[in-house]
Amino acid sequence: RTRTINILDVGRLLLDDNLDPPIKALFIYNHNPLIVHPDQNRMKQALAREDVFVAGIEVAMTDSMAYADVILPACTHFEHADLYPAYGQQYLQRAEAVIAPVGESLPNTEIFRRLAARFGLTDPAFRVSDAELMDAALSSDDPRMQGLKPSRIPVDRAIKMEYGSAEPVLFDNVAPRTPSGRIELLSQTLGDRYGAILPDYRPLVSHYPLTLITPASDTRITSTFGGLPANDATPVLDMNPDDAARRGLTDGMWVRVWNDLGEVFLPLRITTVVRSGVVCSEKGAWLRTSQNGQTVSALAPAHKADLADGACFNDARVEVQAR
Repeated sequence: RTRTINILDVGRLLLDDNLDPPIKALFIYNHNPLIVHPDQNRMKQALAREDVFVAGIEVAMTDSMAYADVILPACTHFEHADLYPAYGQQYLQRAEAVIAPVGESLPNTEIFRRLAARFGLTDPAFRVSDAELMDAALSSDDPRMQGLKPSRIPVDRAIKMEYGSAEPVLFDNVAPRTPSGRIELLSQTLGDRYGAILPDYRPLVSHYPLTLITPASDTRITSTFGGLPANDATPVLDMNPDDAARRGLTDGMWVRVWNDLGEVFLPLRITTVVRSGVVCSEKGAWLRTSQNGQTVSALAPAHKADLADGACFNDARVEVQAR
């Protein structure tokens, strides 16, 4: 039967022998769960199960694909048409393929269409073209589309997303999507959905004294590009001088960072950039940068946030000692 599963629960559920029905197959695409999921060691055990069939679509041999039984070759964004919104500005673009797919590689959508045909799946979504999918994703009736169908956006320019003739500005021409149309500090919507009408602070209790934060790297997008030579080095661990002095640690030495979930070995950088009680190391490094096959994701807890059931990477608590 069909179930909807929070992606953060995949590792736990794959290892649950009492799950009914069990998960017998995993299809990974546009994702590198072994590197980006919390509780990395549990995910590693889950992907290694002999009774779980793992298939993937990828352009690179990622750490997750190393556990796949079958890897289908994906083409890059240079090899298929797509729509491109953007972070931080209000433009929409369409691009055509620059080159034909190399070798036997295909866009995800075409792979899904072919698999659906082989499996006898008849849902209309598996028969529509990429252009039809574009037009279904965004409404050409929206005034921001300027009367254009998404699949007909000119490729030589971007469409500026405007509300009438003005930039969208919150509280000027854009209202919050709440029942009252206002910012709701006391939110019945959140109360009904998550049981939290008013957010509150509950301190995390842990016998590990240091908070580990894992921000993004400027050479990776999470784990994307982690296979490039620019990302060969092991990420450093930043620590405040006071915390380092209390532990007898010196700049440049290798340290062990651990908690009940795992351990990683990182070079230490002592800096006042981080406050006392906090250590910092960039996320997304691949396993080849590790001395023991674990990265900082191994130290992140698997529990979920009370709002929206998201990951709680900043709840990681650790201790650090000399290697």
